[in-house]
Amino acid sequence: ILLVDASEGPMPQTKFVLAKALKMGLKPIVAINKIDKPDERHEEVVNEVFDLFAALDADDEQLDFPILYGSAKQGWMATDPNGDHSDMSALFDLVVSHVPSPVTEDGPFRMLATTIEANPFLGRLLTGRVRSGSVVPNQQVKSLNREGKEIERGRISKVLKFSGLERVPAERAEAGDIVAIAGLAKTTVADTICALEVEEAIEAQPIDPPTLSMAFRINDGPLAGTEGDKVQSRVIRNRLEREAEGNVALQIRPMPGEADAFEVSGRGELQLAILIETMRREGFELTVGRPRVVMKTDEKTGQKLEPVEEVIIDVDEEYSGAVVEKLSARRAELLDMRSSGAGRQRLVFHAPTRGLIGYNPELLSDTRGTAVMNRLFHAYKPWAGEIAMRHTGVLISNSQGSAVAFALWNLEDRGPMFISPGEKVYEGMIVGEHSRGRDLEVNVLKGKKLTNMRASGKDDAVQLTPPIPLTLEKALSYISDEELVEITPKSIRLRKAILDPHARKRAMRARQAEAEAAAL
Repeated sequence: ILLVDASEGPMPQTKFVLAKALKMGLKPIVAINKIDKPDERHEEVVNEVFDLFAALDADDEQLDFPILYGSAKQGWMATDPNGDHSDMSALFDLVVSHVPSPVTEDGPFRMLATTIEANPFLGRLLTGRVRSGSVVPNQQVKSLNREGKEIERGRISKVLKFSGLERVPAERAEAGDIVAIAGLAKTTVADTICALEVEEAIEAQPIDPPTLSMAFRINDGPLAGTEGDKVQSRVIRNRLEREAEGNVALQIRPMPGEADAFEVSGRGELQLAILIETMRREGFELTVGRPRVVMKTDEKTGQKLEPVEEVIIDVDEEYSGAVVEKLSARRAELLDMRSSGAGRQRLVFHAPTRGLIGYNPELLSDTRGTAVMNRLFHAYKPWAGEIAMRHTGVLISNSQGSAVAFALWNLEDRGPMFISPGEKVYEGMIVGEHSRGRDLEVNVLKGKKLTNMRASGKDDAVQLTPPIPLTLEKALSYISDEELVEITPKSIRLRKAILDPHARKRAMRARQAEAEAAAL
């Protein structure tokens, strides 16, 4: 059942789900929901849905989809917008008549793993529908990848069937049953679990590859261990591996040449930010680098390719110009601009993933919080060129201690601050933004010189401009390649990757020498 909003129409997530369903040969039922909205436009939405089916290469049978109209809030569905508004029977009747009965095959046990989760008692739980044969606990099975190569062999320790929302142990599962199986350690989504004599894997769609990666490191700063209790690399590695067990979109691998660093790859900035925030709330301390896109190389031309996303933004008409200007500077291409009613416009872009890093807070600021952005991975395309993300330098603390109000007041003409008086700082920590395009080391511990002489106006209270609040999303988008975000349960700090100023200058000279040598 493809559920579409009668006002918004097809969204990026609609396109993503529909593309998967059509590739699997399914014949969707289109349900136009929220038809009770005052700005509903069901006739236009039906045409947009048909165009989406055609753009995704649906066959003639799939294009002849049945349509229902209704309101889930009011609890009705009907074949006509002005039809019977009493109940959902029209939907149930259409499911019975339109959806074919599941086909079970004869032969040995085969099952395609469609979801995975980590259970603290049973280990990996792989869920799917038994395609053929039967399965019982303690049965010897093997798993095959999409190409039919064997991954592992093992013994099924538990077979669980579903009773409503709960899983219950079962002594046997037959073809057609949806079950969860425990006992295999390496098998994942899109792999085939089967009897030992089976040699052919079930056809499955590949898992979408990650498009963004970040370096997770231990917190090696002077304040490490003061706010969190999970700081060791071993504990961080175990937590990341546990997350990857139940999340097929994440890939964890050690960073080459660094013992206490891990490269974590995912499908977007939001997914990685949620993981970091979850770990932070669990008591972890760590540092992370700037998000980097996962690049590819065209095998035929050798051209560098980068991930590009389809971006749909619904915004008030008065702010659409600012949105187009900002995204164009981030190498985005405007594909469509149309009115969506009620003084709002819908903008459709193709934008490089790296150009969208940190854009959401900027979008909300530019549109006074009225814009709604949806993103979907589109394809890998040729590299679009450099994107200038930050034009200013930073203010770096040259000493360790607690920040003093008088010192911050004296530095206000250098640029806005990220810290308040009394906050702990250390050498190499970024305390503010420099108004010029170079970094500047400053002393935020310098207090006011006191004398026993009084003068008019000399003891006036210091008036400070409020510091810029640092959210996780803003911090990740702000840092450069030579900087890190330090994350603890209580604080988010910015710092240089190399804290010692002399070592930092030597590393900078070495990079400049390498760049000059490469240019020659």
